[in-house]
Amino acid sequence: MEATLDCAVRAAAGRVVAALAARFRNLDLAEDAFAGACEAAARNWPRTGVPADAAAWLYRAAYRRALDEVRRQEVRDRLVPDPPEPEPNAEDRLGGDEQLIPDERLRLIFVCCHPAIAAESRALLTLRLVCGLSAEEIAAAFMLPVPTLLQRLTRAKRKIAAAGVPFEVPGPDAWRDRFEAVITTVEVAYAKAHEDAAGASAHAGFAHEVLGLTALLAKMVPDEGEVLGLAALVRYAEARRPARLCPNGMMAPLSEQDPRLWLRPLIAEADAYLHRASNLGAFGPRALNAAIHGLWCARRTLDDPPPWPTVLRLYDAMLAERDDAIVRLNRAVALAEVAGPSAALAELDSLATKRLQQFQPWHAVRADLLRRLDRVDESRLAYDRAIDLAPGPAERRWLESQRP
Repeated sequence: MEATLDCAVRAAAGRVVAALAARFRNLDLAEDAFAGACEAAARNWPRTGVPADAAAWLYRAAYRRALDEVRRQEVRDRLVPDPPEPEPNAEDRLGGDEQLIPDERLRLIFVCCHPAIAAESRALLTLRLVCGLSAEEIAAAFMLPVPTLLQRLTRAKRKIAAAGVPFEVPGPDAWRDRFEAVITTVEVAYAKAHEDAAGASAHAGFAHEVLGLTALLAKMVPDEGEVLGLAALVRYAEARRPARLCPNGMMAPLSEQDPRLWLRPLIAEADAYLHRASNLGAFGPRALNAAIHGLWCARRTLDDPPPWPTVLRLYDAMLAERDDAIVRLNRAVALAEVAGPSAALAELDSLATKRLQQFQPWHAVRADLLRRLDRVDESRLAYDRAIDLAPGPAERRWLESQRP
């Protein structure tokens, strides 16, 4: 029951907090009310069973707690929450993602990305509140110490309250000031949802939702190449989902996935977005990343040669736009296929930092390079470290199968 409760809570957190924050215009109140609802679920669900719609149950419980808190603090004239809906309506609204999530989540994403908030905190706050990622997950994604992350989140929420930030999607004249933070948030949230090949993580469901969010963003700013690039990227990645898992439950690396299983209609949508981005001229890092995925999705069978040389050239172009450890790590994978594992390992080891020591993909790539160089003992240690950093079940099985 504890595992079921944890999974249900993590899956519902972002959507429920987003709905509460939009309703009450108070981020702390939304988080506290949801936490109280989770405590109530922990007491009640072992006795009554997990409800058919856990998100609706948590929303109703959190809504009542938030409303009670508003009344206790006697600030209803300031907050002016809408009157409570009849009980069935709350369940109806939360019953389908297409009705609640896109509008409510996008609204709160724009709130959290307000220019009044420090630039480095906007995506962090959105990932915590809107996407339901834990502090540890966000810290790992941005390679930040958890205490530093928590301090930034606290300051950002205080800034929203002090600045009187309106809880609404702003007019078009204000979009461009927020779009970098908005698309960074969506990009990182999708990466978190996509990282588990088995689709078993609490965030896996967000992957499908990002298809709708990116389509909506592309309509809002149809001449923004990075938005179009992100829309293409997530469609290429989702198109490959049917081939990401082997019959034995093990992850299938991209170069070994059967292209015949990929979803061609989604690839066609991605091609169209990427074509629109290319017509705008300059390619940013997200459009370049989408172009790399597009190269892979152009394969029709496993007999088609992997596009490693072109992939490497595109990563070189990405470094001019976004020179960070993640891009260099991905480039090292391509470099190993073009120039050999020795060159790639030298590149990888030059990146070694204290933060990367906690980044599971760095250890996984390094373990593979050491294995290919027949440095068996070092490879085993690197695989062990990658496995210790808690990958998903499909990824763990693949790492264990590769360990010499």
